Amino acid sequence: MAVRTWAPRGRTPILRVKLSRDHLSAISGITPDGRLFMQVRPGSYDAAAVVGFLRVLLRKISGKIVLIWDGSPIHRGHEIKAFLRRGAAKRLHLEQLPGYAPDLNPDEGIWNYLKRVELGNVCCSDFDHLYREVIRAKERLRHKPEIIQSCSRQYGYSL
Repeated sequence: MAVRTWAPRGRTPILRVKLSRDHLSAISGITPDGRLFMQVRPGSYDAAAVVGFLRVLLRKISGKIVLIWDGSPIHRGHEIKAFLRRGAAKRLHLEQLPGYAPDLNPDEGIWNYLKRVELGNVCCSDFDHLYREVIRAKERLRHKPEIIQSCSRQYGYSL
């Protein structure tokens, strides 16, 4: 994402890039106490990959977890339902947001911050460079719990 930059007056900077179908996908979660959990991978996420992320959350966060997520079809996959039936539901409670409700999703604040602040004006030479920059941005944000907490508070969630 490009944000405000500087150039000589009257000369709009133009970035020329090859278009491809390559993409990065990411999944993330935050806690009201300011912890960030995020995975980034080439290609798309499916329900099995989401289960992998849920396993990480269960391993890293003690006690019961209320997970609030959007209405993506992969969040309702058979693999997730089977994972919950096999015992994850004892600690993991899933709450789905209404159809399109970015104003209720604290993760939207995280992604907005990453795109506009941590990755603003980053110009990557290739796909691997983009992956490294996203990981670096995530690590910088993980050390700013006050930003993560503010996203929870902004969307009405707090301890």
